[in-house]
Amino acid sequence: MPDLSKSIEHTLLKPDCSSKDVKRVVEEAQKHAFAAVCIPPFFCRDARRMLGEDKAIRLVTVAGFPMGYSSIAAKSEEIKRAVDEGADDIDAVANLAAVKSGNWSHVSNDIESMVRATHLRGRQFKLILECGLLTDNEIGQLCQFAKEFGANYVKTGTGFHGHPATPEMVQNLRKLTPQGLKIKAAGGIRTRIQAEALIQAGADRIGTSASLDLIK
Repeated sequence: MPDLSKSIEHTLLKPDCSSKDVKRVVEEAQKHAFAAVCIPPFFCRDARRMLGEDKAIRLVTVAGFPMGYSSIAAKSEEIKRAVDEGADDIDAVANLAAVKSGNWSHVSNDIESMVRATHLRGRQFKLILECGLLTDNEIGQLCQFAKEFGANYVKTGTGFHGHPATPEMVQNLRKLTPQGLKIKAAGGIRTRIQAEALIQAGADRIGTSASLDLIK
């Protein structure tokens, strides 16, 4: 398997993380040549300064995280500010409350607005689906919207709701994902064996806070 570090997004999204923690994560990403760091939007400006203009390591942050049910306008503003402060990628949570209510018009508008806010600024967009809470039909519809509006990735979940990424989840997502959409697996990935199984199942990126354990 190719160098695993090139697929890892070194992640720190704990609610009590500090600027010292972010500095450590950025330095670890630089040392081990990870694909990206994923940090809270509060730290985007600091992380961008630490990374400089070198785009070898992408700066990823989140929007509508981790619940997804904030307003469309609020999510779009989150994205705009994060990009202005240096984010390269936005990982944004779909509105699962709207999905479960069958309000597909709102879901469509939500995804379109978030993708547009990201792409107008030349950045990559990942739609977080929370697969463990969704049916195949719901996942399929979300993936269709993601493809229709030009999302770059779909992501298995936030890792905050008790449904860790599994190879079966990724395989199912790959089956339901229109051609051209990439997959990011995230949530509960703690070992190299897990990460390699997820990549073999079809994941393009691995989001994990246990990155150093994965590359041992």
